[in-house]
Amino acid sequence: MGTGFRLPDQDAFATARGEAFAATADNPSAIYYNPAGITQLEGHQVRVGVYGLNLRSRYRSPSTGRSFDNEKDLHAIPQFYYTYGPKDSRWSFGLGLYAPFGLSSEWPDDTGFRTVATQGEVRYYTVNPVAAWEVAPGLSLGAGLTINYAELDLRQGLVWPAQPLDLFAFKGDGWDVGYNLGLRWQVHEKVVIGVSFRSTTTVELDGHSRAYNRAEFPPGVGMVPAFPEQRWSAEADWPFPLKAIFGISWRPTPEWNLEFNADYTGWNRLRTVTLHQSGGLPGLIPSTVPLRLEWEGSWYYEFGVTRYFSGGWHVSAGYIWNENSVPDATYSPLVADLNRHFGSVGVGWRGERLAVDVAYQFGYGPARTVSGSVPSGTGQSADGRYRFLSHALAVSMGWRF
Repeated sequence: MGTGFRLPDQDAFATARGEAFAATADNPSAIYYNPAGITQLEGHQVRVGVYGLNLRSRYRSPSTGRSFDNEKDLHAIPQFYYTYGPKDSRWSFGLGLYAPFGLSSEWPDDTGFRTVATQGEVRYYTVNPVAAWEVAPGLSLGAGLTINYAELDLRQGLVWPAQPLDLFAFKGDGWDVGYNLGLRWQVHEKVVIGVSFRSTTTVELDGHSRAYNRAEFPPGVGMVPAFPEQRWSAEADWPFPLKAIFGISWRPTPEWNLEFNADYTGWNRLRTVTLHQSGGLPGLIPSTVPLRLEWEGSWYYEFGVTRYFSGGWHVSAGYIWNENSVPDATYSPLVADLNRHFGSVGVGWRGERLAVDVAYQFGYGPARTVSGSVPSGTGQSADGRYRFLSHALAVSMGWRF
């Protein structure tokens, strides 16, 4: 949930550096960060890791003053990378398996926005074969294919404002194919530029929607009769954004590496997503349901530094400022997006065959007050005060053989 539902933390060494890694790109996770970087790697190399996240989102109701915590606060995101650099060849090859997007969110039923949203989950997995070519000494190009599988599960109340007596939900999955590109150019013995691009994808989510109401809605707001669970086949085309990164690394001495990245995510692709169903309920659920998002593109600004020591040891630190992507009018508690600050530290060791990195990351989002969000049919809205706090631990291990 760094911005929207993107997961930028795909390696412990990069995370320790505040994700400022597009120009450095000197381990197999370059497959994700900048595929051109794998020309720096010789022989067979494998790198595996996990990013463990404790995510705390808090909401305070403007009408009651009560505060609520998101009930899905623990997440684990795995990664796997393999590279092969043939001896005396300008070509290198790699394969990555990782999750560049993801989100899991669940709120209690008595928040005051139950008929806007209660629960959501996005899962997105990528298989990414890449190849890179050292065009000239210090200049490399990389490209890859991204084979992507996505799942989406969205739930909300229908008419009951504070009790779990009804439900409207959609669940679907699908595949799509995209690509990623990279350039790494050593313009000076102490300066390297890295550029990385990931294409958009649009996944046709095929699945079903369902709805039920276990009790008649009370008089005074409009009588809605009880009905058993209904199910319909349903589909929606869900767009995922492009990603573009520009990075510059400066190494004043061999012991120091400082890098800055400007990292853009094209969330402005998410305008209105339409859910098409084979059925519906007259006056309550239409067969075509528009989900108005109107998100905006946003930036990460990433700063990282690493100090290398004798014996293969290194320590790193980083900072990220990340701007929000979701306007007030179409705000969703499932994303609870706001401007955020991230700080990180890490330590690692690289030997002849084995490499290990561990990083800790702290995230903080100053309170955001949402007002004027579009209400649901029952008049509930996402208006209120949102806060964000996170703790994360990333661990990666590499083998060279």
